[in-house]
Amino acid sequence: MDQTQSVRLTQQVKAGGCASKLPAGTLRQVLSTLPTQADPNLLVGFETSDDAGIYRIGPGMALVQTVDFFTPLVDDPFTFGQIAATNALSDVYAMGGRPLTALAIVCFPQDAALEILEQIMRGGLSKMAETRCVVVGGHSVRDAEMKFGYAVTGLVDPGRVYTNAGALPGDILILTKPIGTGVITTALKQGKSEAAWVERAIRSMTTLNGTASTIAIGCPGVHAITDITGFGLMGHGREMAFGSGVTLEIETDKVPLIEGALDAVGAGAIPGGLLANRDFAECVVADSPGSRIPDDLRALLYDPQTSGGLLISVAAEDAPTLLAALLNAGLPAAAIGRVSGAYTPGAGASAIHLR
Repeated sequence: MDQTQSVRLTQQVKAGGCASKLPAGTLRQVLSTLPTQADPNLLVGFETSDDAGIYRIGPGMALVQTVDFFTPLVDDPFTFGQIAATNALSDVYAMGGRPLTALAIVCFPQDAALEILEQIMRGGLSKMAETRCVVVGGHSVRDAEMKFGYAVTGLVDPGRVYTNAGALPGDILILTKPIGTGVITTALKQGKSEAAWVERAIRSMTTLNGTASTIAIGCPGVHAITDITGFGLMGHGREMAFGSGVTLEIETDKVPLIEGALDAVGAGAIPGGLLANRDFAECVVADSPGSRIPDDLRALLYDPQTSGGLLISVAAEDAPTLLAALLNAGLPAAAIGRVSGAYTPGAGASAIHLR
């Protein structure tokens, strides 16, 4: 049997996909100690935990730069490569940019079958070709756990950069993909998943955010965009609330879920990244009076997403038009809440309210 079919990639690693990332709290602790860089051309750095960096290179032109790589979260090498590429490209789309070039990042076991690596890289190239992003090279190292991803460079108009720090009171929050990839891929790793769950999760994770981004940046009322990845809806929502100085109100029953995600939670498929996200974000999340949120749904709000959708904060008057355009493009978008008012950090203050 071909080794690309006989080897289960998910069994070769401790954690898969964005669930393998360092906890957000750990990362923030380190980054907060680093000095800021004084450069007038650095338009977006790491201070607000945004999706990518923005560096102006001339009038009307800036670079968007990001890097993303992780361990396998599915067993098929080609599909893993597709997901890794789609996820890496997402950060450029979240900033309103257009991907231009990419560098591959490869960590691969010394004795593993090279056919597996070939299929991973073919999968990645297929998604890069789909969005016309040119892979110009890369770097590889030997590693006991395989990892794959890309450093992506794009272009953006410095006057039309979208960050996670622009949400305004009164905005409507729109999410362009359902959540649940973390628990479903964990169920796959644990042998608890159903084929249909995994198929739906893969379909979501291999859908580029390019169409959603193009539609969003064409809407004049869009104020902020971020993509929902490893820190989950609550973790990235926390960053949007803090960066914008606002409070987010989430209608939990309106958050789209991948079919099978609740079943995966019920089966006990809880990734370590989900628990880390709760430790990071739950301290600023509060239930609105009278709300009754099921425990399994609450858990999914912290689920680490791989190649998740865009969370868009858009003026209320423009929200219906934007949502209709996303739905007409075949995207499973949904309005999941609103931006209520200013957030003032302090003891017991909540940046996110759940209903």
